[in-house]
Amino acid sequence: MHGGTSTGLAGAVRYDLKRLHESWMELFFPRQRGTESSVLGKWRPSSTTGKVAYRAWSAVGAPVIALLYPFALAGFALRYYTRKIDGTATRIGVVGVVLISALAWGGLTALARVRFSTDGFLAVAAAGSVATVAAALAHLTGTRGGRASTVALAYPFAMTALFLPPVVAALYSPTLSQTIFPKSYTLAVWILDNPLDVWNVNTFIREQFTLEGLGYVGMWFALAVPIGWFVGLLVSLADVVRPQ
Repeated sequence: MHGGTSTGLAGAVRYDLKRLHESWMELFFPRQRGTESSVLGKWRPSSTTGKVAYRAWSAVGAPVIALLYPFALAGFALRYYTRKIDGTATRIGVVGVVLISALAWGGLTALARVRFSTDGFLAVAAAGSVATVAAALAHLTGTRGGRASTVALAYPFAMTALFLPPVVAALYSPTLSQTIFPKSYTLAVWILDNPLDVWNVNTFIREQFTLEGLGYVGMWFALAVPIGWFVGLLVSLADVVRPQ
């Protein structure tokens, strides 16, 4: 356990904020992080101009760190679960990942064969196949590359494997559609009215696309990438604060 956690919650928070601020300072100044046991200690500028720049950058970092810390806390939780999944995937290998994914989505496909039309069954089977390939790619890009490939590729592939089959199944299941589609519509409206309310992007999307039927599949297929990136960045932020 890190030394910052030995004084309770307040000490842990102080430790985390200190690590974040040191990481912020190290963007432009050398030897800022983890210098407690270093002979040289933390680098500090000697010139007047350097001192002004150092203090100004430190002051700018304070509100930035305050905004980032809640995301770091979310990253801690996500990292715990992703490490569990990563550990299991590493032990069973890509073949095991494919088999588990095929078993999970194969069960959904078997259910679709009984309850859905032929078109519904084929659609769910295709979605399960794509999800299985995505799961394999998530494993390969997460284990064969570094952090960049994990964030850029592995997490989006994992989100695709998770989202695609249930959304496709909802096209043919009234029960699933009543759960998935209204919440998806609410999410789509929020995204268009908030993050995408710039440069008429939301207007363009509303004019070009209709959120019905396969539109929901396209929506979640498109969201898998930024959601995967966001999850990956949160986990990376947690690693900056408390490396494992």
